[in-house]
Amino acid sequence: MARRAAYRKRNQNKFGMFLVTTVVVMMLVVVAINSIELKQKIAIYEVREQVLTEQLADEQKRTEEIAEYEKYTQTKKYIEEVAKDKLGLVHEGEIIFKDDE
Repeated sequence: MARRAAYRKRNQNKFGMFLVTTVVVMMLVVVAINSIELKQKIAIYEVREQVLTEQLADEQKRTEEIAEYEKYTQTKKYIEEVAKDKLGLVHEGEIIFKDDE
């Protein structure tokens, strides 16, 4: 009887090892799949980061242009330009020539 018990125990140990090995392999497969998905997400986020960095640089350049335009609009030259173009005003003693067209 001792032999039968030892034989059963060996079979149970083999079956138990098979189950443990199967579970470990399944976990490795799940981890590998998740790793691949994470690498894809990282690639997508890197592209998105690059696009956002470019947009940020464009917006900073635009901000500088707006600041320069704001300074220009406060100059006398700009005021005279607007007065001539939009309001039709001229300096005193200035003669305006118009085409007959």
